Amino acid sequence: MGEPLEPRRDQAVEVIDRLAEEYPESTISLQFGTKLELLIAVVLSAQCTDERVNEVTEDLFEKYESAEEFAAADEEELAEDIYGITFHNSKAGYLKSIGEDIVEKHDGEVPDTMDELTELSGVGRKTANVVLQHAHDVVEGIVVDTHVQRLTRRLGLTEVERPEAIEQDLLDVIPGDHWQQVTHLFIDHGRAVCTARNPDCGDCVLADICPSEKGDSEVDLASGEAW
Repeated sequence: MGEPLEPRRDQAVEVIDRLAEEYPESTISLQFGTKLELLIAVVLSAQCTDERVNEVTEDLFEKYESAEEFAAADEEELAEDIYGITFHNSKAGYLKSIGEDIVEKHDGEVPDTMDELTELSGVGRKTANVVLQHAHDVVEGIVVDTHVQRLTRRLGLTEVERPEAIEQDLLDVIPGDHWQQVTHLFIDHGRAVCTARNPDCGDCVLADICPSEKGDSEVDLASGEAW
């Protein structure tokens, strides 16, 4: 971006401070008990709501408890088990392949590096960041989902559109100790106030520092709660 970094850094800190006060309990909304369960849940959440994923995984995680069981699963049966999830047929293939790769290449354990995670089927940088942060306590990036894309562009923290480029802009302006939490803050605010098609600017704690105006934004991205 052409704008100097310092003003955007100051704005980013102000945004984080206000949202942290507004959403003090902000955290990941996917439900999981193990590293593998988190990985599976995040893969399923692509273009699907976290609420729906949590409904499906409640039974899924009782039936499949290990990478070995996902690897051995019948793909058609697995697709039926996750029916209701967006693109359930494709994602069933991802889950079976993930199970196979974890068993064959990682001794049954969810890998803990960006490179290894993104080699798994259905796993991009966004998903890998979530797993690193919440399964391995490794924070080396910022998770950029649709809410983060929308809010950061509306707030003028970035002008780019690709998630990877947005992440790089955010890494430059957001202090490292906020990299994990900022995603959850943006998600909560995106769901509650700064929605894609009808943002409630009159009830927004960021209204006085936001350069966008309701009805005059070019960044009304498609809504969704995918990770």
